[in-house]
Amino acid sequence: MGQSFHPGSLAVLVVEDDALLRAEAVDLCIEAGFTTYEARNADQAIRLLERHTDICVLFTDIEMEGTMDGLKLAHAVRERWPPVSIMVTSVRRKVTKEDLPESGMFFAKPYSPDDIVKALNGIAAQVMG
Repeated sequence: MGQSFHPGSLAVLVVEDDALLRAEAVDLCIEAGFTTYEARNADQAIRLLERHTDICVLFTDIEMEGTMDGLKLAHAVRERWPPVSIMVTSVRRKVTKEDLPESGMFFAKPYSPDDIVKALNGIAAQVMG
């Protein structure tokens, strides 16, 4: 795919409560050359962010069980880890720029895998300068 970064040098955190959709998103991120972590809810995601400083992208669904939904998680991550890029997805919610944290991106489900890879590669290019 012509990555301009060392494969595995950057990481994505996929947060999705549906196991099948999470597995598909994880595979997509791995194929794009990213180290990939996965969580089924916001609480797990926060713990992973605290442990893994290589995470540069949060890719989260909005609808999930737990203490916060994906939008609240996205805002919490923007506040606590400002350099982390935010990608949000949903099948039910219509999300506007105002709903997202600064520089957040929204992808309606079903999203195009090519659009996700393109966004990830764009983030990698910015991070790696």
